[in-house]
Amino acid sequence: MPEKFIKPALKIGLFGIGLEAYWKQFDGLEKRLRGNIDQVSDSMGKFGAEIINLGLIDTVEKAYEEGRHFRREDVDIIFLYVTTYALSSTVLPVIKRAKVPVIVLNLTPEAAIDYKSINQLNDRTTMTGEWLAYCSACAVPEIANVFKRSNIPFYQITGVLNDPTVWQEIEEWISAAKVANIMYYNRLGLMGNYYGGMLDIYSNLTLQCATFGGYIEIIEVDELSSMRQQVTDEEINEKLNEFSESFEVQIDCSKEELIRAARTSVAMDMIVQKYSLGSIAYYHKGTGNPLNEDTMSSVILGSSLLTSNGIPVAGEYEVKNAQAMKILHSFGSGGSFTEYYAMDYNDDVVLMGHDGPCHPAIAEGKIKVKPLQVYHGKVGSGLSVEMSVKHGDVTLLSVVETVEGKLMFLVAEAASVPGPILEIGNTNSRYKFPIGANNFVEQWNAYGPAHHCAIGVGHIASKIMKLGPLLGIQTVKVC
Repeated sequence: MPEKFIKPALKIGLFGIGLEAYWKQFDGLEKRLRGNIDQVSDSMGKFGAEIINLGLIDTVEKAYEEGRHFRREDVDIIFLYVTTYALSSTVLPVIKRAKVPVIVLNLTPEAAIDYKSINQLNDRTTMTGEWLAYCSACAVPEIANVFKRSNIPFYQITGVLNDPTVWQEIEEWISAAKVANIMYYNRLGLMGNYYGGMLDIYSNLTLQCATFGGYIEIIEVDELSSMRQQVTDEEINEKLNEFSESFEVQIDCSKEELIRAARTSVAMDMIVQKYSLGSIAYYHKGTGNPLNEDTMSSVILGSSLLTSNGIPVAGEYEVKNAQAMKILHSFGSGGSFTEYYAMDYNDDVVLMGHDGPCHPAIAEGKIKVKPLQVYHGKVGSGLSVEMSVKHGDVTLLSVVETVEGKLMFLVAEAASVPGPILEIGNTNSRYKFPIGANNFVEQWNAYGPAHHCAIGVGHIASKIMKLGPLLGIQTVKVC
């Protein structure tokens, strides 16, 4: 049995910069700026991460020392608070040593200088000290120049220290860093094989690990089938009760099919526990092996429960979409498996859904469980789920593998809207896009994503647009 990954808490590095020469010249300036840094640190601490606050770095010697400090602490991301003018030589050694993404905070204490009050001071030295407390913008071009010439990516937040929009930006960067951390330690289970001929689904597994981190566990369907034989009647009854609580089981679902699905669901829980899985992608016909066919035709209910509990399960061995679903879940938005179903030109909406697992936690109402006499395009029959995504704002995410051998995020924001859906025992929803159904479909397709994507609740494109740079992934927002 593999050892469980120990995922450390996110560590945020924070430091401010200043110029040591100022402290003897301007009484109280250093203390004032250190207070601003502490204020930023206290506010960041509310976002659920460990803050490594190095305070004010004002000499080259401190820069070298504190760069090593950040490296020892293994920080995941650095926020550089430019409190006043400072030399770029007090920044570069820190960032080069730490080797993590850096966000430059260009934050002034107030919306504007109180010109009248400062100009009424009789001491020009005191007046200059007051100005320097507002001088954060001065050093940013110098720092940006040095970062560019050193090939160091950087990102900026410019505004007023106590402005809520500034703190929304900071929170989104921290949220994105948390998701990057989750993906780095995620263990993705792959069970079965690709759906033959579905060329857009085939993926470079090494590229996935190189980009996101994590570990890919290759699992035999035979093992899941074997575990099904070990499931007890008591475990089946407990799972049947869970089905009753989680789903609206239709009257035409036979007891035999429910027991079959419950047995498989318990076995899937066992697989997840054994391999410490954080997500799964699966597909397997099971033809020629009755045990495997029985297993793989009864996974939908168990997969849906796992997805709702933060272990997204993607069908058709869609590795890229398992990653997209995990990302949306990690942002707190759900992450359900979907694809185009049809276009409704009368209402200007795109119908999207899929057979297989759903995400009960983001459903509009309770999930319906229905028996299907055939799984279209697949082997076998059994129970399936029918749901729509909650009405309101939604975000679509596709992890795209490009011709250059890289990964790209493709994002769109839309609304899940009420209206008629297909009651065929599949997930399907109606999505309205701000650029219209036609424009969305053509623009989305133009980037060459696979035909699957993940759907989550809320508009979170701004967070994904921050996750992309942290992972070195190009991110495109269609709408």
